[in-house]
Amino acid sequence: MVLATSEGSGIPPELVSFLGQPGGRSVIIKGGAGTGKTTLGLEILEKLGMEERSFYLSTRVSDDALLRQFPWLKTVESRNRLYDAGKIFLESLAQGEREGTPPASPQAREKVAQARSLLRSLGEESTRPRHVDRTQLGSLLQRSRMPELEHMYERIERVLPEKALLVVDSLEGVTHKYGLEMEELVMALQKDLAENSNTNVVMVLEKPEAGGIEYLVDGLVSLSREEVDERRIRHLRLEKLRATAIPRPRYALTLAGGRFRALGLGALARRDALAPPSRPWTPLRDSPTHFSTGIPDFDALLGGGFRRGSYNGFELDVNVSIEDYYRLFAPVFLNFLAQGRGILGVLSGGEAPESLREQLIRYVPARIFDDRVRITDYFAAEPKAPYILPMLRAGREDAQRALQSAERAVRGEEDPQPYLEYTGFDTLEYLQGDQLAIRTLFMGVERTNLMGDVGLGLLKPGLSSTAEIVNMMETYFRLVSIDNTPCLYGVRPRTMLYAIVEDPEKGPPQVRLIPMV
Repeated sequence: MVLATSEGSGIPPELVSFLGQPGGRSVIIKGGAGTGKTTLGLEILEKLGMEERSFYLSTRVSDDALLRQFPWLKTVESRNRLYDAGKIFLESLAQGEREGTPPASPQAREKVAQARSLLRSLGEESTRPRHVDRTQLGSLLQRSRMPELEHMYERIERVLPEKALLVVDSLEGVTHKYGLEMEELVMALQKDLAENSNTNVVMVLEKPEAGGIEYLVDGLVSLSREEVDERRIRHLRLEKLRATAIPRPRYALTLAGGRFRALGLGALARRDALAPPSRPWTPLRDSPTHFSTGIPDFDALLGGGFRRGSYNGFELDVNVSIEDYYRLFAPVFLNFLAQGRGILGVLSGGEAPESLREQLIRYVPARIFDDRVRITDYFAAEPKAPYILPMLRAGREDAQRALQSAERAVRGEEDPQPYLEYTGFDTLEYLQGDQLAIRTLFMGVERTNLMGDVGLGLLKPGLSSTAEIVNMMETYFRLVSIDNTPCLYGVRPRTMLYAIVEDPEKGPPQVRLIPMV
């Protein structure tokens, strides 16, 4: 079986590695109603299985219903993998008993299985069997015929010795239909197919707890969902993957477009900040009424971008890092600079002017940054670089003159342009106190509105002035980190939750906003 890469499949790399190991593996996907179990099973079938070697057995949803819910399954190769249990059962009744040699007795099959196991341990028999082991299934058939399972065993046998993939959705559907104990069915699939017939078996469990059958299988994946500020969040947890390292046990996920996608699998998740840029930044043009954010999805969310003359607030959760929120802000900065517009900033605690410059000049010329960016540094006494405005020893009048000079630099002397004012309010509150910081913002909002510029305000946890500052913002967004994935949602305007992920086609620093549904 040839497995897709995790970035291309949307499936966690740990699960891809687990199912790609030699021999068969079994895994149970468990979770409450609506958590995405069926969608994950289908995604595994589509992305990790090979045509003619992978099968989907549904006992609770018909083929037609699946195709309505997941239109991407309508390709011929995908549809051929779907087998509705009820349809197979009716076909079996109409055709009567299948032709062929009756199966051997359960006792004989058990001896054969034991012998194969011994020979494999001694290295004297290939781990690529040519016949499906029916030992456990034979015992179950003594009590009741199970046409759909018999049919699947035959299908799998036809592709041996190549590796097969079977997705059973769901375990409850089969056990309820034939009056089996859950443990009996899982044991049969594990022993007959996973251990002895070179088959990966993915089993969907329709409840959040496995009820004591976890020890029977090689892997256990749980899906869950919760709400944060009345917005839905889904999680995937890798609870067990036998003989596979699990460096990252939890993933945020989305089911947007009927596809399963674990988030944080791309280059940004690898935090490859030192990779060379693929190409210079190509700006998204501003409209007469709005400044583009440099992110098409964010522009659409804002109705065209940031309105000219507006001040816009971003409140961070405690677990959001500088790297996380720079995923969103870097395209905004680059889009301004690439159009010959400047930035006047007061950086937040932990940010450094040199680091910001290093990141941005990978996509715009260094001379543009040095000419059109001015960073106010209240802890510097001397100018260390043309873009740094030292304010440590400046008196009130000197500081005012320095700020006016900086504003002329970022706006441009010959052809004045609007500029971006970026403010970390934790720095202002630390230096000036909350009331003076609020007054500074009030003057900044008035100036921005009068001159047609745009302001971005960053609010970190624990600020005394947050409520007053938020009230002066035209838009107000919150950034949170969910399972190591930075996410964004709007309070004003109210929006759903979006994951901030690398654009898969253009690469960093360009990003997409993926709806968390």
